[in-house]
Amino acid sequence: MTATGPAALAAPGAAPATAGPAPLLRAAAVTVVRDGRRILDDVSLTVGAGEHWALLGANGAGKSTLLSLLGALTHPTHGTVDVLGRRLGTVDLRELRTYLGHVDPRHPLRSPLPVREVVLTGLTNSVARVPHRQPSRAQRERAERLIEALGLTARADARWPTLSQGERGRALIARALMPDPRLLLLDEPATGLDLPGRERLLDSLDALRAAHPRLATVLVTHHLEELPAGTTHAVLLREGRVFASGAVRDVVTSELISACFDHPVRVERRAGRWAVRGAGHGV
Repeated sequence: MTATGPAALAAPGAAPATAGPAPLLRAAAVTVVRDGRRILDDVSLTVGAGEHWALLGANGAGKSTLLSLLGALTHPTHGTVDVLGRRLGTVDLRELRTYLGHVDPRHPLRSPLPVREVVLTGLTNSVARVPHRQPSRAQRERAERLIEALGLTARADARWPTLSQGERGRALIARALMPDPRLLLLDEPATGLDLPGRERLLDSLDALRAAHPRLATVLVTHHLEELPAGTTHAVLLREGRVFASGAVRDVVTSELISACFDHPVRVERRAGRWAVRGAGHGV
């Protein structure tokens, strides 16, 4: 991604994508205007296979709007967005979305089905099983592997209404991965989770990334504590513009985070995870 905003504070541009000549995602000079207000302003981003991006910024910075563009849910007002080599505005968005895993923990899913059946609905992106489309043995085996990878084996037969919010979030991730997408987009997946729930979710994401090295992810959050250890890149958004972007070690720093959020903080990383405290606090 090309950084804009205060040049003296912006980190260097993102490293070249590792996917070769065809990145999985590319947004170029994207602007989104709604009701006369610029939600995004001249934003560019390139994501390659195996990269794990964090979109960071205060509430209202434009994070979820950018994720909706990358997930082929909306079109930009200006600029271009290419998803898996297909340009928005020239393809059927419904078809394109079948190649993406887009997870929102606020998903209004209402289902009486048990976890393993909810995961299998990811094959048709429906909220119910389709009677004439019975999953194959290989698909059922894939669902079981994903349920195990997301730490839900003990709850595989539990019905959706009985799940905790954290369990629902992990089940939705498994569901999104059923079609074997190349991209997984996560919109504040730790929202509303207690500490154990958050840690189980982040451990599951890191295990998933290790098991699928070509999978790319983009995760939205405004809490550094919610970043998985496997995060490779980050972009800071401020008032709809890119404030800094690039390798996570260059972007998630005390100086840049303090400037982006307009509040002095000290950023620390231990055992691969980040923590933040007020800059005036002692160690």
